[in-house]
Amino acid sequence: MIEPETGERGGTMGERTALELLDKAVAGMGGQNREGQHQMALHVARAIETGEHLLVQAGTGTGKSLAYLIPLIAHAMESNKPALVSTATLALQSQIVGWDLPRLLETINPELERPVSVALVKGRANYACLHKLEGGFPSEEPAEGQLFSLGEDTSVPHLAAAIGGPSSQLGKEVLRLREWAAKTATGDRDELMPGVTDRAWRQVSVTSMECLGAQKCPMAEECFSELARHRAAESDVVVTNHAMLAVSAFEGLAVLPEYDVVVVDEAHELQDRVTGAVSGQLSVAMVHAAASSARKHTAITVDALNASADRLELAIASAPSGLLPNGLNDEQLDCVDQLREACRAALSDSKGDSSNAVDGGRQLARSRLMLILELCERLLSARENKEVVWFSRSSTFDPQQGYSAPDEFSPALINIAPLSVAGRLRDGLFAGHTVVLTSATLAISSAFDATAGGLGLSGQGAPSWTGIDVGSPFDYPKQGMLYVAKHLPKPGRGSSPEALDELEGLIRASGGGALCLFSSRRAAEEAAEEMRSRLDVPILCQGESTMAALVKQFADEKDTCLFGTMSLWQGVDVPGGSCRLVVIDRIPFPRPDDPLMTARSRAVAQAGGNGFMAVSATHAAIRLAQGAGRLIRSTGDRGVVAVLDSRLSTERYGGYLRAALPPFWATTDRTVVLGALERLAAG
Repeated sequence: MIEPETGERGGTMGERTALELLDKAVAGMGGQNREGQHQMALHVARAIETGEHLLVQAGTGTGKSLAYLIPLIAHAMESNKPALVSTATLALQSQIVGWDLPRLLETINPELERPVSVALVKGRANYACLHKLEGGFPSEEPAEGQLFSLGEDTSVPHLAAAIGGPSSQLGKEVLRLREWAAKTATGDRDELMPGVTDRAWRQVSVTSMECLGAQKCPMAEECFSELARHRAAESDVVVTNHAMLAVSAFEGLAVLPEYDVVVVDEAHELQDRVTGAVSGQLSVAMVHAAASSARKHTAITVDALNASADRLELAIASAPSGLLPNGLNDEQLDCVDQLREACRAALSDSKGDSSNAVDGGRQLARSRLMLILELCERLLSARENKEVVWFSRSSTFDPQQGYSAPDEFSPALINIAPLSVAGRLRDGLFAGHTVVLTSATLAISSAFDATAGGLGLSGQGAPSWTGIDVGSPFDYPKQGMLYVAKHLPKPGRGSSPEALDELEGLIRASGGGALCLFSSRRAAEEAAEEMRSRLDVPILCQGESTMAALVKQFADEKDTCLFGTMSLWQGVDVPGGSCRLVVIDRIPFPRPDDPLMTARSRAVAQAGGNGFMAVSATHAAIRLAQGAGRLIRSTGDRGVVAVLDSRLSTERYGGYLRAALPPFWATTDRTVVLGALERLAAG
């Protein structure tokens, strides 16, 4: 562990250059020098020069984007290789490309030998497909939902407009997408304002499997996705996301330019995002849809596919939802094997010849078959490859309760995910690259071991790495208070009457200005409904409008409260008095029936470790810290984090969880907290 240094100048040329550029940038942008930011820039520059991996915990307000962007830029200018930045969320990706980098480059470009070029790379489905827009792929929508249902000619949209426009909402959205595609320089969905539904976007985009490829597509030279990749290969800084990093590391596909250094921001999300990107789900409906598409677009016989789907349906119809510790049973494996062979035969029969090499319909059909074949291969070798298999069922929306719940009568879905991504990340990401991982929440009680282990940086053969906590510019003991409602009963299903009374008392004392974070959508909605009947402050609830609109209203209206779930735990940045109280209803342990977490806990226990502490408690600690981190966002903020889960104070693991939180002044005295909130409201 490297402790923060004194910040004295010295070190290598790269370190000195990084600090000099940082000073110029901060001065040019009207900011203030921060010791933690200096330390982070110094260590990032050092890691780039030595090639040793680095984990940096940088608290809110450190200015970590500048601290890693400047050493990255300096390295890219010197090496003439792209340097990567990977983020978990589109919000941070947009912030870096649209705000942080432009402001930074405006101040430091005069100090550089040449202008710095920046590129943004996303998955292919995030870009409009020109070939599909020109009718190169058939629509999978019913005729009444198609913009193109009036005819085959590409002038149909103009005809539709002339006769009053398409009648369906889908048609109107696709018409707007066509008009936008003719003007946009990037084809990036995020640039389309206002946005469109996923259903409409699918009408103008393709997945990587559906894509014809640059060698076959007649629109390859104009393709937005291909142009983005070409720009990335010639750029100094490339901004991407964890899913693309996962595809590059796991599949070995050239979706990213060759690079030697990558900064992984929001690194606490990396393990889960990578796992999500490489997880798969197989259903009988998928097989029937693939068979239908193959029959329609390739004219092959699909009886074997449909028969194998029917056999699989019978084999899994009565299977209960949940983890399969030993994988599928023999009957189910036999059905999957038959499905695999049927897929192989269908793919062979649907190859076509050179005359239909650019047949979009054929490619769509084959992409579905290839996906099913890949899933079958994984399911059949799950045990050898240490992959986790479980059954689930689709959810049904209950309009009275206002939430989705698994429907026991819906068809079973077979899920598969890697038990661990550590080995593959070690081989595909950490081998051959210098990796800097950073977040406000990477360490627990100054130890990075839990994060490092999940990413492949521990155990025999692991590469060397350094961890450093550069602290935060905030004075947490003076700015914030941590209140644990020790007197409340241990949480059960739903919110207890005592917890709702406690919530009412806290909000009443603060006069509003509360961000209330709940473990489930149902809990958030029930609490919001109850508080609206008890209090006269405005209460917003996630799902009632777009997230952006809700957060803006919460920030603009000092006494408004916002209730929501996990997506708010990391997505709200509201400095000032509008957020003076953060309430967390319970410790965010993973669901006890989460198959993947259960499998990982068992694996740790079988290896002689403590599965609960290594998996569930670590998961909860990082997310609890993220939630508590919503309170103090600037040096002028004051407030209270209130946890309505008495286990944080009464259980043995409570100390471990509290060690991950900012060092707030802590108390279990309700009277003290209510008095503090009343003074904040009055001030």
